Amino acid sequence: MSADTFAFAGRTALVTGATNGLGLQAALRLALGGARVIVHGQTEQNTAVAVEALVELGAPTGRLEQAPADFRHLDEVRSLAENLVERHETLDLLVLNAGIAAPERRTLSDEGNELSFQVNYLAPYLLTRLLERPLARGTDTRIVAVGSTLHRTANIDWTDLTRAKRYSRIAAYGQSKLALTTFVTALAKWLPEGHTAISVHPGIAETATRPLYGTTGRPAGEVAATVVALCDPTTPVVNGAYYEGLTVTAAGPQVTERRSVDRLLKLSEKLTAQLEPAL
Repeated sequence: MSADTFAFAGRTALVTGATNGLGLQAALRLALGGARVIVHGQTEQNTAVAVEALVELGAPTGRLEQAPADFRHLDEVRSLAENLVERHETLDLLVLNAGIAAPERRTLSDEGNELSFQVNYLAPYLLTRLLERPLARGTDTRIVAVGSTLHRTANIDWTDLTRAKRYSRIAAYGQSKLALTTFVTALAKWLPEGHTAISVHPGIAETATRPLYGTTGRPAGEVAATVVALCDPTTPVVNGAYYEGLTVTAAGPQVTERRSVDRLLKLSEKLTAQLEPAL
């Protein structure tokens, strides 16, 4: 996207995991397109470094805002949401990009959740719920979650969510992305008229998650272009759909199975027990 198209002029966008790879490239394209971009990163330091990099790549300094929070700690997610609500009455675009490849060995967060399930799903779930009101006030708000084709062969192990009995990093990662896609698909039904939420597997980028796919990846900028295209308010999207690239594709069966959806949403509320809507 060239800087003179300004497809996102007047819009405020939050991009999670925007300090490197696909997230950094998406943030760059949104800023060049006229958006005010809230750059989320794990720490103040790497978020500041990312903003410096974006400016060097041509993003206008006045369109960038730093928003650090470590998704390995849900209290930091709550603090991030509180700070954003104080600073922004409206949010028009939420790109749920932050994620990790599941660790080689089973790792739990301080809250007792399997780490990739927390970072890839519970933290985005909590953040989205806490930002419901500013998102509802946005103009043609769009929520775009970066998913994965690996959700198709995954399952949510309801009896062993932390994978204590049998841990596989691919199974853990797939479980987290299945949960994210399920939540976003369900979320779409609750949004105000004209607002949309979709999940997308934009392609395999040369990032830390690439080895999980057992193949080579494409440059992060190319993959980010697909995400940004789906963020464009002039691009029609099917609310609640799962995309592979720019094409609507059937998601895995658990994504819309009523019992699984209800169970996941109840579990998510339980695991983020301090959830309160942001004012």
